[in-house]
Amino acid sequence: MRKLLASLAITVGAVGVAHADLQADADAAAGKEKAQACAACHGQEGISPSGAFPNLAGQQASYLAKQIMDIRDGDREVAQMAGQVDNYSDQDAWDVAVYFADLDPALGQADADEALVERGRELYRAGDMSKGVPACAACHTPTGEGIGSAVYPALSGQHPDYTLSTLQDFASGDRNNDPANMMGDIASKLSDSDMEAVANYVLGLH
Repeated sequence: MRKLLASLAITVGAVGVAHADLQADADAAAGKEKAQACAACHGQEGISPSGAFPNLAGQQASYLAKQIMDIRDGDREVAQMAGQVDNYSDQDAWDVAVYFADLDPALGQADADEALVERGRELYRAGDMSKGVPACAACHTPTGEGIGSAVYPALSGQHPDYTLSTLQDFASGDRNNDPANMMGDIASKLSDSDMEAVANYVLGLH
């Protein structure tokens, strides 16, 4: 498992380096202008009013840019995003990504249910070796801020409904745009209650 994570980090890190010039040239002011249409679902400040849509404020720019381009190119299907980014250039994607990345992230409060929090903490910080599930913190960091150079997303403060639906999509194969299908493999080993626990835990993580 450690070798898999290390190998994947190197591979994805190389992808991040390949886009370093675009990120360096990204214009947050231009991104703000392009992002006006995003506000209806993702909020004026990148914090969505609905758990059906993800918070984008404070997200890793490299991850956001990749998702925008994957949706544009048909590598990730999001029905609500149909046609929204079809005309985006790579630079447009980076401009919008840097704009949202520069905004203050959401701060959430997890459900205080002791058993739910404890299971979420266990999975996030230590994983579950009996199921072959690595710690979420290995890729998303102990504070949930993600790793931009490896294109690993921030999770802290994310809506539980969105995190849960994302894990379910990875587990079912409905979403498969992560390198080496690592998230698909991990999510498929989680029970519904495990997914709920992780989703609750990352909401309050910061």
